[in-house]
This record gives sequence, structure tokens and C-alpha cells, in this order.
Amino acid sequence: MKKVSIITVNFNQPQATQELLRSIAAHTEHADIEIIVVDNGSIIDPIQELSAEFPDPVYTRSQKNLGFAGGNNLGIKKASGDYLFFVNNDTEFTTGLVEKLVAVLDNNPLVGIMCPKIMYHAQPAIIQYAGFTKMNFCTGRNRCVGQYELDQGQYDLPAYPTSYAHGAAMMVRREAIEKAGLMPEHYFLYYEEMDWCEKIKRAGYKIWVEPRAVIFHKESLSVGLNTPLKEYYMTRNRILFIRRNATALQRAIFYVYSALILTPKQIFKHILSGRFDLFKAFFQGIWWNVSSKESS
Repeated sequence: MKKVSIITVNFNQPQATQELLRSIAAHTEHADIEIIVVDNGSIIDPIQELSAEFPDPVYTRSQKNLGFAGGNNLGIKKASGDYLFFVNNDTEFTTGLVEKLVAVLDNNPLVGIMCPKIMYHAQPAIIQYAGFTKMNFCTGRNRCVGQYELDQGQYDLPAYPTSYAHGAAMMVRREAIEKAGLMPEHYFLYYEEMDWCEKIKRAGYKIWVEPRAVIFHKESLSVGLNTPLKEYYMTRNRILFIRRNATALQRAIFYVYSALILTPKQIFKHILSGRFDLFKAFFQGIWWNVSSKESS
């Protein structure tokens, strides 16, 4: 089996990272792997504590938080594997996860990214991800296939194509990274893996899901489920993603849609719920795009 570099980024969550490393050790006994742990500017450096229990991983640390893409890019620079498996530190492995993803990449040289089926850790019978639909660049929307469905084997088919990978768990062919470049660091948080997927597809590769490979995800440990930080970056980066990847006509339609439908809807939603902190974060995300020239 080709060598796999498992890359995970820690930010103020040493316990979650410990749990991930234990699950990797329990479920990759026969795999040819290396583990790379990137600490992304945590307040307290966790590397000494982590390495005491887990001496084998390669550890590297940034003095400041470089964001999701920046942290993973540090890991890429340390990796020596043929395939690079990016996993959130709030995930847990299952038996055969790595081997099943590797088998598909080995047999399909035009597949650049492989994702497993992602299940919610707190509700292990509920699906989070079994693929993504195509992006509607006129509305900036797409849909996560299978999300919130009870898993009854409805997606357990041979590996199949999808439009986008899920950043919580994606195995990427090294050659695809060499052709498409590193993960784009414009976003800091959210949408960077979708932008990267667009770059990798333009480099001639496909994105597939292997639903018989499973990983569990403790979603939104670092950001929270409904916070101003998340609202800001989701708003900011949806617009940035469209600016970077849509055609001129699609962008024009998206701006009209946003002004007439999306913005009034979000205003009403946040005022009605009394979440003026989210209201403020929403407009800050819009203003960043109005005032910023960053799109390339």
C-alpha cells in the first residue's frame, strides 16, 4: 500500500487531538502511515504533552493561528506520503478507513480527492456527509448529500463522483496538489476546501466518495454551532468563493440575488431571534468583500 500522511491541525484542543491520535492508533495497525500534527498558534503549546503519549507523529507549530488552510499547508510541507489524508482533530477513525480510501485512489488515477462517509459522533446513526451537489453559482448554494438522514445503507454503493470534498476528512493525491497548488489561504475558515476542489478539478482530477469508509465527526468543536465568528466567515467566504470561481454573468446574478433575497432574509432572521451579534457579524462579512480587493 502506498504511504499515507495523516495531517491534523490543533487549535486549543489538546484533548480532542489526543482522542483522535488514540483512534488512529487503534484503527491503522497494518497501514503504511505517518502522522503530522500541526499546532496552529494555541495559547498553550500542547506538543510536549502530546508527544509524551504519542512520540511517533511529526509535530510542528506556528506561533500564530494561520487558519484552516494555513495550518494544513504547514502539514503538507512536512508530509512525505503518496496520499495526504487531511482530518479534523475532532474526528475519530474506524477500522479499514485508510485502506478503503487508498484502494480507490490506487485503482483510479484520475481521482484527486477521496472522502469517506462522515457520521455525527454524537448521533452515530445519522449521516453528515455522503457527497455534495453541484454549486449553484447564481445563489451561492449547494447541498450536502445525505445530511441528517438515518443511515440505512442507502449510500453504501461502490465509490462514486461528487462535486466537492468535505474538509473534515479528505484524502488527496500528492500529484494533484503538485499540479493545483496548496490549499488557498484567502479564507481563514470555511470554503477553503471548496475553492481547493475547484482548483484540483481544473487541474484535471475528479472528486469521489467511498461511503463504505466511515469516519465520525464531533462537529464545530472549535468554532461553535451558532456564533458570530461562524456567521462572519460563512458570509464573507461565500461571497469570496463566488468572486473567485463564478463567471461574470453568474457573479452579477449572485449579487442581485444577495441584495434582494439573501440579505433581507438574514436580517429578518437575526432580528426576529434577537441575535444582534449575528446581525452585526453578517454585515461585517459583507463589508469585508465590499472593501477588499482580495479575490485572486
